[in-house]
Amino acid sequence: MTVPFQEKATATRLLPLALVLSLLASGCAGKGPNADPPAIAPIDTRERHPIVLREAPRSLDVFVGRAGGALDSRQAEDVADFAQDYRRTGKGGLVAEVPTGARRERATQDTLSGIRAALARNGVPAHALSIRSYPIQDPGLASPIRLSFASLQAAVPHQCGQWPTDLGISDFKFWTSNEPYWNLGCASQATLAAQVADPIDLVRARDEGRPDIVKRMVAIGKIREGKDPSTQYRQQTPQINSTVGGSN
Repeated sequence: MTVPFQEKATATRLLPLALVLSLLASGCAGKGPNADPPAIAPIDTRERHPIVLREAPRSLDVFVGRAGGALDSRQAEDVADFAQDYRRTGKGGLVAEVPTGARRERATQDTLSGIRAALARNGVPAHALSIRSYPIQDPGLASPIRLSFASLQAAVPHQCGQWPTDLGISDFKFWTSNEPYWNLGCASQATLAAQVADPIDLVRARDEGRPDIVKRMVAIGKIREGKDPSTQYRQQTPQINSTVGGSN
């Protein structure tokens, strides 16, 4: 049976319309609450692995030394640095978790006394330290005294090393998309967050410091004298005396 030309033209016009309706229906179906996440990661690393601020504990493990002995130089330095961090960024009190049931109970108490003294020397008042105990799980392992306090920290909100897609050709859609893989940039973002001294700097800039009045007046004086106020840097490399390091 031969289809008339007018019916062919009508069918040709209806085909794109049906295709558009099917695409819209499939798009609406993927907007539900149980829709799968997009397979392609955001291009911007800051969107895939954002740096967020959160309250998190900061801790230090001080291992128990000999009975009657004070903290060694390494432990005293660690506690001093920890005390400075607490005074600068600590929220609330400082907690010392002490192991209970240890065979070296006398050494544990002596180490705790050394910690108290080191904290006091570095400006932490005695009332800021609270003592808690925890049971020893394995007597064969070292059970340290754990110091901890809450502080504002910058971090990536998830673990790095996730590979939700195969980088090979098994996932043809991802392989041909030429898009960055999910884990790209996670380590650099996590490292940047760990290196920030003050997490607030990631939220807002600091106020400008006081200007150098002496340097400003020197520059104004040169301008009044008609001189160039800019700094003149030396371009030539200084020559080292040939007699230095020579034999007599």
